[in-house]
Amino acid sequence: MTTGIIIAAVVVLIALAAVAVTRRGGGRGRLRHRFGPEYERTVARHDGDEEAAERELRERVERHGGLSPDPLSARQAEEYRVEWAGLQERFVDSPAQAVRDASGLLDRLARDRGFPEGASGEQIDALSVHRPRHLQAYRDLRGAAHPEHDGDRAAPDTEELRARLLNARALFDDLIAVDEEPRTTARQDGAGDKGSGRSGSHRLRMPTWSSR
Repeated sequence: MTTGIIIAAVVVLIALAAVAVTRRGGGRGRLRHRFGPEYERTVARHDGDEEAAERELRERVERHGGLSPDPLSARQAEEYRVEWAGLQERFVDSPAQAVRDASGLLDRLARDRGFPEGASGEQIDALSVHRPRHLQAYRDLRGAAHPEHDGDRAAPDTEELRARLLNARALFDDLIAVDEEPRTTARQDGAGDKGSGRSGSHRLRMPTWSSR
């Protein structure tokens, strides 16, 4: 084998290696963009092992990426809005119960949109694929609704309960929207998780709550 052939072979190998690295980096960038804060949370749960975290996230996409959320009827959407407004008003007198009601409402709403049952554990994974930027707020709400599942953590006080309910409202607004085509985030750019300007027409103003 001549020296020229050897040099050419080495150049080809280097080029192929560079392409492979670029593709891996691009895949990582797409996952980070698609999952947002959920990407960093998953990496932290894997003790900083990005490859393990990305395997898990890719598996979630494989299981739930093809899910096409079911649309709500206008009547269903209105019933949910009325129910959410009612639990917000009840917060003043019974903060913990209002948060438990909100957690149950979001679970039912997600099921009505076609996501798996909350008790299955798959609901969180499916929402992480389709609504990743609202997922931590939902986790926080569920944790406040069932503080006994948080081990030795103290139950949230009224102000923390209020904050968690307010933060979870973003997921409610996203899931309740009926004036748009269902968003599946099957695209890799994560853009499907962003609401449009029209969704503001469905927002309810939070009442002025006072602590008791």
